[in-house]
Amino acid sequence: MDAIILAAGKGTRLRPHTNDVPKPLLPVQGRPILDWIIAALPPVDRLVVVVNYLAEQLEEYLKGQPHVRDWVTVRQAVPRGTGDALMSCRGAVRSDRVMVLNGDDLMGRADLARLAAVPMGILARPVDTPKDYGIIFRHADGSLKELIEKPDLPGPQLANIGAYLFPRSVFDLTLTESVRGEYEITEAVSLLAARGRFEVVEAGYWLPIGNVPQWEAAQTADLGPARG
Repeated sequence: MDAIILAAGKGTRLRPHTNDVPKPLLPVQGRPILDWIIAALPPVDRLVVVVNYLAEQLEEYLKGQPHVRDWVTVRQAVPRGTGDALMSCRGAVRSDRVMVLNGDDLMGRADLARLAAVPMGILARPVDTPKDYGIIFRHADGSLKELIEKPDLPGPQLANIGAYLFPRSVFDLTLTESVRGEYEITEAVSLLAARGRFEVVEAGYWLPIGNVPQWEAAQTADLGPARG
């Protein structure tokens, strides 16, 4: 299994802290966010990191990280969404399966191991404000039925927390441009779920770090599950 980490964003909601530092390198309890993410991965054959903003800093970090020996970066000239970032890795991925993670959320090591055990799947976590998230709906057997962005529903609902396990055939898909003018990784999820069983793995831990209050709160949060 290979792993892809999407780390090309500018981190605009974390400014001014990201003016000179890419979001994945912001420190959380003395370690870069990206270091926490890589350390929580199950064993992977190759790590692919999608970069753009302040890419040189991310590449310098990767040269010194001790977790994955075989790594490569893919530079997005013009970022056009998470789906575009995924598809840009087509030539860099070598394994038959690939785990894909956002570059700004901390996940539980045990949850990622459970995700790695399914043929294809998505990590989910209950949230109280569904209008802020992509929400997962399941078939009676527990597999993914559909993903709906920011529905006006009462909480709690199961949210997509940005961790996926795809077969290599994901790169054979053709994604369409969304109303936002981007290509969405969730379209790849929906297309694969229409072809076969797509597992919904409920996560026991998730720490999003998308804005300044979340980043500040992470400095005193319990990060034990991310350590394993």
